[in-house]
Amino acid sequence: MSTNASAPKLAAPVDILDQRTGVATFIKAFARKVFPDHWSFLLGEIALFSFIILLLTGTFLTLFFVPSSDLVTYTGPLAAMNGVEMSRAFASTLHLSFEVTGGLLMRQIHHWAALIFMAAIVTHMMRVFFTGAFRKPREINWVIGFTLMILGLAAGFSGYSLPDDVLSGNGLRITDGVVKSIPIIGSYLSYFIFGGEFPGTHIIPRLFTVHILLVPGLILALVGLHLFLVVLHKHTQYPGGGRTERNVVGYPIFPVYMAKQAGYFLIIFGVLALMGATLTINPVWNYGPYDPSPVSAGAQPDWYMLFLEGALRLTPGFLEVVIGGFTLSLNVLIPAVVVPGILFTTLALYPFVESWATGDKREHHLADRPRNAPVRTATGVSVLTAFMVLILAGSNDLIATHFHMSINAITWTFRILLFVLPVVTFMVTKRIALGLQRKDRELVLHGHESGKIVRFDTGEYIEVHQPLDEQERWIRVQHDPRRPIPLLPEHNERGVRRRGYRRDALRTRVSEFFYADRVEPVTPAEVAAAQAHGEHDALPAAGHAMAELTASKDGSSAG
Repeated sequence: MSTNASAPKLAAPVDILDQRTGVATFIKAFARKVFPDHWSFLLGEIALFSFIILLLTGTFLTLFFVPSSDLVTYTGPLAAMNGVEMSRAFASTLHLSFEVTGGLLMRQIHHWAALIFMAAIVTHMMRVFFTGAFRKPREINWVIGFTLMILGLAAGFSGYSLPDDVLSGNGLRITDGVVKSIPIIGSYLSYFIFGGEFPGTHIIPRLFTVHILLVPGLILALVGLHLFLVVLHKHTQYPGGGRTERNVVGYPIFPVYMAKQAGYFLIIFGVLALMGATLTINPVWNYGPYDPSPVSAGAQPDWYMLFLEGALRLTPGFLEVVIGGFTLSLNVLIPAVVVPGILFTTLALYPFVESWATGDKREHHLADRPRNAPVRTATGVSVLTAFMVLILAGSNDLIATHFHMSINAITWTFRILLFVLPVVTFMVTKRIALGLQRKDRELVLHGHESGKIVRFDTGEYIEVHQPLDEQERWIRVQHDPRRPIPLLPEHNERGVRRRGYRRDALRTRVSEFFYADRVEPVTPAEVAAAQAHGEHDALPAAGHAMAELTASKDGSSAG
């Protein structure tokens, strides 16, 4: 009764809103939008929900944090810090942790959510990369996702530096060194960022503004644009029965998908709350307020910035050179600016590079199986391998102290692995992917091994294979062949050199790098021929005198 009575009351304001905005048409179309149902597509939702939790907990923390570098003397409940001179930022962090009800819980949920947010973004981008979900028409969305990752790094670094403790201060010291290593403008840029000589008194308020206003605003805008393009282009899906480039097989947003996502959000919130309540993270009171004079060992940033720390630790110090009385710190500039700049730029532009190498201008809505793009898969694995080596190198001092090893030996080992291991993993991954493609061909043409042996009346023995069902076969044969782009002759029929020949030659070489080593997908003619031959290899029909031998561990057989 109450529901029926309230329906007319809700209808009137909704009708007024619809007449002035036309929102009903949009909501109807959006609610019927179909999304595929696969666990790997939830990685993006983890990032989105973690960001929402970051906004909620960050709003709470903002009410109590004081972004000031002014010095005060601590007189709070933490006895170990009583009488210690510190910045207002550090003092407010202690106040938030020990005197505000729920303050420490919110701090820890916020920090764990930041780590999960970055982990989800990176893992989501890995899924998109390895499945080729960045191809046309989603190249722009890939760039947006990449920009979100960079903004996530900026948000994490700026928030990590706010408490003004020894650990975060060491991170700012490294940042100052990296900025100053930039030729010509480095010292001026550092002076501008810190508002004077390092560390200055302006950096904490500036980081606070960046952390709570600038970066979150940009992330919100780009998340909205990212989701809009996902809806506009429709979601990619894995190949399978009934799935084509023109449809999406899954569930509508309302009510199925919305109900699932609401439950998923509560699960993520619950897990982060449990982690914040039981797992201590960033106990700044153990480090003390920042003082530029001491440098502590065992000082590592959060995991998503640890690769930069590792790169700096692995670079030899003799790369520093002096030109005309000016020091050029190549030992900082190369690992912290040049190499990350090249890698990040390549990552952002990769969809356009692959499209240029293949000449493929078609739209793609079916995701690739990673094995069907061996070079792309091997490239991703090699980059991740280098990333992991740098992460471990960023903790070389901890490895040395915990395992009683020489830090010099560890450093040289990681230097060698950084150049050798990515090449090895590239080659191994590529061969594995090609091997899996050959296995797919064998399965499509011959079927699964059944373990049953039959003998014909001619004395011939064969193993009976179980044919693949239509779903299994479709998954293994649906992809298009990928071949290098052929290079046209350098000169035309009149002997005149073609314009753009060098560009075409470069494109052909890149294309051959991608697709020179390949396994052709099974053609319909090969499937038909294999099926015709399979009638001979199948279980014996009536009229054939043969004996069936079943292979078993004890070697017994049935005739």
